[in-house]
Amino acid sequence: MKTSIATVCLSGTLTDKLHACAAAGFDGVEIFEPDLLAAPESPEEIAALAERLGLTLDLYQPLRDVEGVDDAAFSAVMHRAEAKFRLMQRLGMDLVLCCSNVATATIDDDAVSASQLRRLGDLAQGYGIRLAFEALAWGRFIDDYRRAWRVVELADHPAVGVCLDSFHILSRGHDPARIRDIPGDRIFFVQLADAPLLSMDVLSWSRHHRLFPGEGGFDLADFTALVVAAGYRGPWSLEVFNDTFRQTDPGRTALHARRSLRWLEDAVARTDPDATAHRSDIAMLPDSAAPSDIDFVEITAEDTSAVEELLLKLGFTPRGRHRTKAVTLWTAGEARVVLNEQHARGREPQLAAIGFEVDDAEAVDLRLRDLRVPRAYRRTYATEERLNGAVAPDGTAVYWAQAADEGDPAWVAEFEHGEPPQDSTILGVDHISLTQPWQVVEESTLFYMAGFSLSLESRTEVPGPEGLVESRVLTAPGGAIRIPLNVAPAILAERGAAGSASLPQHAAFRCSDVRALARAARTRGFRPLPLPRNYYDDLAARFALADDVLDELQDLHLAYDRDAKGEYLHFYTGTLGEVFLEFVERVHGYAGYGAGTAPVRLVAQRGADSVQE
Repeated sequence: MKTSIATVCLSGTLTDKLHACAAAGFDGVEIFEPDLLAAPESPEEIAALAERLGLTLDLYQPLRDVEGVDDAAFSAVMHRAEAKFRLMQRLGMDLVLCCSNVATATIDDDAVSASQLRRLGDLAQGYGIRLAFEALAWGRFIDDYRRAWRVVELADHPAVGVCLDSFHILSRGHDPARIRDIPGDRIFFVQLADAPLLSMDVLSWSRHHRLFPGEGGFDLADFTALVVAAGYRGPWSLEVFNDTFRQTDPGRTALHARRSLRWLEDAVARTDPDATAHRSDIAMLPDSAAPSDIDFVEITAEDTSAVEELLLKLGFTPRGRHRTKAVTLWTAGEARVVLNEQHARGREPQLAAIGFEVDDAEAVDLRLRDLRVPRAYRRTYATEERLNGAVAPDGTAVYWAQAADEGDPAWVAEFEHGEPPQDSTILGVDHISLTQPWQVVEESTLFYMAGFSLSLESRTEVPGPEGLVESRVLTAPGGAIRIPLNVAPAILAERGAAGSASLPQHAAFRCSDVRALARAARTRGFRPLPLPRNYYDDLAARFALADDVLDELQDLHLAYDRDAKGEYLHFYTGTLGEVFLEFVERVHGYAGYGAGTAPVRLVAQRGADSVQE
């Protein structure tokens, strides 16, 4: 499968972008005209650089407002086009994108548009160039790919075909099924972009909110499978206008982009098995199911004694110290917390790693390698269990190990001189909430979806004391894995970068009786994060809870929520460094995360941090 990407997707100079695309493994690029105009290198030098890097120059774009105009305006179009065709010859390029007219169109007549494209085709053919006509979603008269194809059919010129852009088609809700009616050799180019499902004007949506495949709400697998079924044999190219990607490191963004196309290739092969019959170069990723459970949560700090004290009060059992490393293991039920003091000088407690139990560790390893995900390194001696790992975009290390048939995983035996496991109301890990820097949340979403077959369950925004916290939840089937990804408001990100407190991360543990756990922990000296009286007054108004129930909730500092299926009871610890813990009880299939409590919790944590300071 040949891959390509528009240089508009990346930050930096044109040469920066070409180097990044080549390093990420792309086969070719679309040259976005403003990138070339700003480049100090000549077109010949750009062409030579692309050749040295092994990149083809697949599409020059865009040639705007070329049809639906009067004769005087079209004369200017031909003059402009001929200058661009000469430029393309210097670049060694043979395909140009022609967008449907949005600005100067005055004639709403397919025959006129076809005639003008035919004349442009005659001119282009003399330079060895072809035209890919694209219906922009905001085109004045032509805003539908089906009408664009009708105009191309009427033009009836070998140098005039269509460009199909997933955003322009799917954002308008156009049915892509008619793509099958277009002969594959008349589809000159295909541009791919995902996007969140937003209610806004389509131009602003397109210019600022496109995403790479797999990160938004479009069914790109179905769209691309239709293109393949039509017989298209050209590149799968990304055209993603996004403010974030144009500010981040081009090398990293290019890798992210290439990974999204590999994910899409796999999704197409799984959505439409016939796709591999149409294109022998379409292949699935190594097959692996979503993780079956959370294996462990790892907290790293120079001194983990405060975390140890907290875990002891909450009923965790110290299972021992690793025989070769400055690492200890604490367990309760099926929940395992690893405390790591290795290579942690000067670090406050933070959630540094998570482990997954998987059904086929080798398949997961092959899948992550195919996706070119950075690997996590951990020194392992010959007598120790080897854990494969990858580094998530936010820096969290994610490990995976073969699920044990029964009992503890094999690596637990490496911890010595601890206490035997004890009965506990804590059952296991319920969810892990990870704070994301604003510039990597899309990359993180793709990392967990493509690498570990998780699904995007929901998106929401939670009001906090210093701005909205965007949250999206990734899950495995059946809820065995739940990972909310939270994007902190900019003011908190800036504060974190300056060394002060940022939005902390946390692990939530599933309990059979959270009330009993809270009482037992209190007898051992535990103090939960206190919630204000106003919160409990609101619970009384929203849920009509009995007075004795409310009194018990407030006495134990328990939070409460209810949905159509059941109830959710939970409490929080205070924050240690950059991490806190949550203990939850889901009653009768409650599926949420207590979102109504989150704003209260954020304010309570801010107040507690201020007291500590």
